[in-house]
Amino acid sequence: MMPATSKVPASRPHRFQARSLPIAEWPAADRDAWIAACRPSQRLVRGGAGAHMKPITLSDLARRYGYFLDFLDRSGLFDRRRPAAGNVTPENVAGYLNELQTRVSSVTVYGSIYKLRRASELLDPHSEFFWLTEIEKDLALMMRPRSKADRFVLSEVLVENGLTLMAEADHSTTCSDLAKARQFRNGLMVAMLALHPIRLKNFAGLEIGRNFVNIEGRWWIILGAAETKEKRPDERRLDDMLAPMLEKYLSNYLDVLAQESESNALWLSSADGHPMTYSAVADAIKRTTSTAIGVGVSSHMFRTAAASSAAVHAGHNPYLASALLHHRDPRVTEEHYNRASSLSAAKKFARIIRRDRDC
Repeated sequence: MMPATSKVPASRPHRFQARSLPIAEWPAADRDAWIAACRPSQRLVRGGAGAHMKPITLSDLARRYGYFLDFLDRSGLFDRRRPAAGNVTPENVAGYLNELQTRVSSVTVYGSIYKLRRASELLDPHSEFFWLTEIEKDLALMMRPRSKADRFVLSEVLVENGLTLMAEADHSTTCSDLAKARQFRNGLMVAMLALHPIRLKNFAGLEIGRNFVNIEGRWWIILGAAETKEKRPDERRLDDMLAPMLEKYLSNYLDVLAQESESNALWLSSADGHPMTYSAVADAIKRTTSTAIGVGVSSHMFRTAAASSAAVHAGHNPYLASALLHHRDPRVTEEHYNRASSLSAAKKFARIIRRDRDC
């Protein structure tokens, strides 16, 4: 007998905590199909349908599919006897979509359905999900990205606050050694990401001696083509402004954070000394900027800040931001230049107002 279908009450999304159903709790058909799809390629042996994808991408798709299964489980729509991706039906997706629209932004709604479709195609490559693609297209037309105005900070402000946090930690006489090390690490993260706005997955995964190396007394971030989204090598020398702070971090604070653990990771957790995860680095950066600046700046907003600062201070060099962010197409940064132009105009207007008041 098929499980009874029931609508989720409109008020329910406000009373529950959505979770992503772990792969271990997926129906057997889904679980087996996902493992097969993620099977890496080997010599003379073709991998699964997702073998060409990066682990972080596969993990994200599995997480989004897990949210869909969780909705079905809570709604009494979950049929564990169906084949792989068999629960991805127009009726089930319609219910899931209705719930999403009551609790998340239009951008997240679109992303959730888009990634549900991609995960479904990996689970069942032989089925057609064109109807899901049509839903995506409709959602894309309705997307209204949240304004970044309340989170917009120029790079020089981020660098200055990062340097201040490190100086305060270094001169503190009241904090414990571990608290000082944590604050110094967070300040270095903020200043370093502001000056070198690489993508967070690369920033969080920096390892001393592998992709963060000392060459003739200078520290370099060296990312191979396989590590970057653009599939091109990315090499950046650490700015001289940060060199003494990095040396102090490596010599005075890294061992404090490491405690008894051994790792080459640049960013270590103050809780157990293990390498910080992608999420932990993102959370630390956002919490730190929220405390120091009053604005919780996400790691991605550091890239927005870099493009906008380049436009404000070097508008004569239109491709600076594209090079800084490692974009292939300079048009990607156009929106940042438009925002920066507005900022520059506002500053000029304010100077005119002050001058007129002084007359």
